[in-house]
Parts: sequence; structure tokens; C-alpha cells
Amino acid sequence: MREVEPEIIELSNGIRLVYLNTQTHVAHLGITFLAGSRFEPKGKEGLAHFLEHCIFKGTKKRKTFHILSRLDAVGGELNAYTSKEEMCVYASFTNDHISRAAELLADITLNSVFPSKEIKKEKEIVIDEINSYLDSPSDKLFDDFEAYLFKDHPLGNNILGTKETVKAFTHSDLEEYVANYFVIDKMVISYVGNASLNRLVRLLERCFSSAKNGTVKPEMEPFDTYAPFSIKTMEGNYQVHSLIGALAPSYNDSEHRAMSLLINCLGGPALNSRLNLSIREKYGYAYNVEANYTPYLDTGFWSVYIGSEQKYSHRTIELVYKELKKMCDQKFGVLQLSRAKEQLKGHLALGMDSNSGLMLGLGKSLLLMNTIDTIKAIHDGIDALTSEQLMETANRYLDPSRCSILTFDLAENKD
Repeated sequence: MREVEPEIIELSNGIRLVYLNTQTHVAHLGITFLAGSRFEPKGKEGLAHFLEHCIFKGTKKRKTFHILSRLDAVGGELNAYTSKEEMCVYASFTNDHISRAAELLADITLNSVFPSKEIKKEKEIVIDEINSYLDSPSDKLFDDFEAYLFKDHPLGNNILGTKETVKAFTHSDLEEYVANYFVIDKMVISYVGNASLNRLVRLLERCFSSAKNGTVKPEMEPFDTYAPFSIKTMEGNYQVHSLIGALAPSYNDSEHRAMSLLINCLGGPALNSRLNLSIREKYGYAYNVEANYTPYLDTGFWSVYIGSEQKYSHRTIELVYKELKKMCDQKFGVLQLSRAKEQLKGHLALGMDSNSGLMLGLGKSLLLMNTIDTIKAIHDGIDALTSEQLMETANRYLDPSRCSILTFDLAENKD
């Protein structure tokens, strides 16, 4: 497998750039900010996501149409996302249009003016997005689970906010958030493409020359009040949706890689994951079965999602707990461990096969961890894992007695 060897450069004004040269016709450029929803002021839940919408609605020199058309006109794409810890604005384009893309990204992140009529219009759009999410039980399940898991903590807040908070957002709210978080010490630029490093640096130096230093330090409120819960609500669904999970290691925790391997083996994308073989292939109880691990800067959580018919729901949940207990009680055999390591390496390689995803991952890694591991370092870390370490991590995080469960049952079920 080709080693990914990105370069990390600091522009003259202090902005960090991670650069990876690829011999491709399409390039990808992203600006990632430490500006996710966990940093929102109390009572302003949803502001980061709302800002993500509003930066496309006008700058000092462009109206909405001109922003949206600037890259579309040459076959490029412009997009953004907001998570609990970061916000990213990014573009994909052919190599001929790197100047157009860089200038546009700088303009919308540094020069947005937030016209009042656009703010009003975008509030309706986001409220419609909230309604759409409420119509999706699997999406709502994950958000509600985090709300219970991280109760009374910013990580438990819904990224979209509430209809009430969205309606109350003002022009000054947006300007203040930009002033605090769209700043040099809280941003990283990532690039994957065929432009030379010298050319890219000259271009970014010019486009981002007006970027300012930050004066506000993000508050990282610690979370240490987790208490397992078991909650069932009645919903108007056609399936029973359940989410089982608990806390997990953070990005920088020494058990991060062990947790990744355990979750991948438990219910990762492979058809031979333990949960898929048991719940879907052996018994045919559920079509949707998956396990996920979400690390944050200072904590994290893992989860198992299952959607099944009501008559199979109880048995399906029992099978999940059975597999969790097995991971806690039984060590991986030599061959089993070797296969699990190779599978995880392969899945990581597939995840890096998309240059767009690679660009986003490089930016996020440098922003949140201040480093980028080489493939060799990642593989060495995976190879160093022992069955004893995996069992210790499983008992620390996967023990069924420490798990929580949230179930959306069918409305007609009165049990």
C-alpha cells in the first residue's frame, strides 16, 4: 500500500496547512475550524450548524447566487459540515481551478456579512431540517442517545439545536461566533491534489492574509457524570429501533486503537462481523446491525444499532449483550487476532481510497490531535495490540453492566 506522506507547513500568519501531492486531475481543499457545537454559548444550541448554512448567503463582494455558482460553473463542488467539535468548509475541483476554489473558500469563511433577509429565510430551512430529522427514527435515536449519555453537557446537545434556539438567533450571534472561532489558532487548511506546494502556499498566503488571531480559548467542560440508563419510548415506526452503548476512549487515549479493533470486529462494515453473523446470518432477526465508535478530544462513546421486527427485538438485544460478554470473557486466539488486525488495516485503507475523504481526515487529524500518523505508524500500533490488551479494554468499556440502551418501540406496544 502506498504510504501517505503529507507535509505540514505553517503559513506566515500562523495558519497550519497539511499538504498531500497526488497525481490526479481532481483536487480537494478544505478549511477545518475548532468550532463545533460543543463550543456554543449556553442557550445558543444549534448556532454552529446555523452559521454553516449562513456563510453561503453573502459576502462583502458576493451574493448567494454568485457563491453557489462560482465552482458549480466549472464542474466543481462546494460543501460543508458541522460536528460536535469541528466545522469544515471544503471544495472539490479540477486542478485548473485551484485559484478559484481557494479564493472562494477564503471569501465565505472570512468575509461573510449575513444579510438579514437571508438569516430569516435560513431559519425556515433549518427548522425544516429539524422536522426532517424528527421523521427519521434512526437519526433521532442516535441524537437522543447522546443527549441521555452526555446529560447536561454540551456534547449531549443536538447539533441542529431546537426550533426555539434557531428562531432566536441574531446577526450579532453569527458575527460573534465567527470572531471567536474562525481564527488562525483554531483553523487548519488541508489539500490533496496535484498543485505544487510552493504554488499552493503563495496562493493561500494571498487569500487568507486577512485572517485574524483568536482571543477566546475554547472551553472544554469535562464530563464525568455518566450513569447507565435503560429507556424505552413509543414511536410511530414500522420497526423497533434500539441503540446500546457506553463511554469510550478519546482520540488521544492509549486504548483508542484497541477500541477501534474491538468495535470493527463486533459490528464493523464487514459481513463477517460478530453481530452480523449472529443476528442477521444465523437467525435472520434484523437487516440493520452495526457498531460504531465515536472519539472526541477528551472522551468518546461506542454504540450498537439494531432495527428489527417487534417479535425479534428482545432476542436481538440479548444476542448483542451475549457478544459483548464474550469479548469481555474470552481472549482473541492467535489466528483470530491476526485476522482481526488485517481486517482493520484493510478497512482503514479503503477509507483512505477517497481523496476527498482523505483531505477531510487530514485536516481533522491535525486540528484535533496536532499530528498526522503515517500508515506505518498506524499499522505498527495495530500490530502491537495483544489479546490481553483487547480483553482489558473490552472489560473497561464493553461490560454489559455499564451499558445503556435506548429503544424506540412501536406505539401500539403497551408492555
